[in-house]
Amino acid sequence: MKAALQELRVESRSNIFVMATIYAPGGSTPVRVRNMSRTGALVEAPVLPAAGSRVRLSRGSLTVVGDIRMPLATFPRRMTVIALDRSRTLLYSPVPLGEHEMVRIERLGEPAYLVVPNPAHRLDIRPFRRRYPRAKVITAPGAKAAVEKAVTPVRTQARLGQCASLVTAAGTKERELALVVRGDGISIVTNDIIGNVRSPKGAGAWLLTRLLRFGPRPHVPRDVRGLLIANKAALAAQFREWAGIDGLRRLIPSHGQIIDDPAPVLRRLADELD
Repeated sequence: MKAALQELRVESRSNIFVMATIYAPGGSTPVRVRNMSRTGALVEAPVLPAAGSRVRLSRGSLTVVGDIRMPLATFPRRMTVIALDRSRTLLYSPVPLGEHEMVRIERLGEPAYLVVPNPAHRLDIRPFRRRYPRAKVITAPGAKAAVEKAVTPVRTQARLGQCASLVTAAGTKERELALVVRGDGISIVTNDIIGNVRSPKGAGAWLLTRLLRFGPRPHVPRDVRGLLIANKAALAAQFREWAGIDGLRRLIPSHGQIIDDPAPVLRRLADELD
């Protein structure tokens, strides 16, 4: 049966997801679109309009999910792609991909910015730098010296226009960049300061997820608290500030599932840091 279905597909399945908003007569809701091809796609959300409803779909950012292989477990990792003006894109936390997926991403526009969110993610930037030599590499001010060991030159600022802005996360000694994306609603993209890994793979995945607090619900991971966070009160204040943003629709962590209606989650994480 699976082989027969594969023969019917115009394009192979992909781990590329598009964040979007679907509008119907009863209101709007954030959705995820995947398994995209020229003949259709799968739209996911907790609640969708009734079959046959007239709807409008507004596309937002695009994400691609890969894997981090560790002893006894494999954890998800996410790259987020933001469409900018003048047919350009921003790649946040680039991860290695196959050629087929790279081509799909390039259809959105020319990569103009490659964002390395913190020092731990600097090694993956090298193949992207070779592929996109004109793109600007951006990182957090406190991560610049470490990232320069992998590629040069490295910048700590970027003018992204009205659609997005980079934010140095408070309480991290300026070592973690987050991304605020504006469209029909607002999305916040984070790297290591929030994990939401619900279903890791591997014999030791269940134990590691709970020991390191990668999941199974949103947490500030335990290893991040020791290595990246210098001021828990400042980071808690950052989470509460984000929770208060009018129009906040989703939180996109680089490790784990996307969080819809993130304000209550951000407030809980802030309380856990206090």
